[in-house]
Amino acid sequence: QVQLVESGGGLVQPGESLRLSCAASGSISSITAMGWYRQAPGRQRELVATSRSRTSTDYADSVKGRFTISRDNAKNTVYLQMTSLKPEDTAVYYCNADIIRWDRMRYYSENYWGQGTQVTVSS
Repeated sequence: QVQLVESGGGLVQPGESLRLSCAASGSISSITAMGWYRQAPGRQRELVATSRSRTSTDYADSVKGRFTISRDNAKNTVYLQMTSLKPEDTAVYYCNADIIRWDRMRYYSENYWGQGTQVTVSS
């Protein structure tokens, strides 16, 4: 019905940058929010950044000033520009979206996750 597909992860050195992308596809009526979470080994999944609109964004304190979330609504895509990466940013990054779906004469409000993309920051 709806799929979120992430791309852009990889191995970088401390101080370098990466851009993650997440494209939503399927029977989408509208997307109310998109965001990024991450999970490091042995730790709980945590919020990185969310976007409810071009002016409504939220960031974890640990990434403020270094990461920027943006959306292309025409493409149902969310991006995460990560700069000044640190080893502690190493994690699997997951895309998340709140999506309104139209099916069989009614709307469904649902939450979806992507499959995750690995980001490793190491020298």
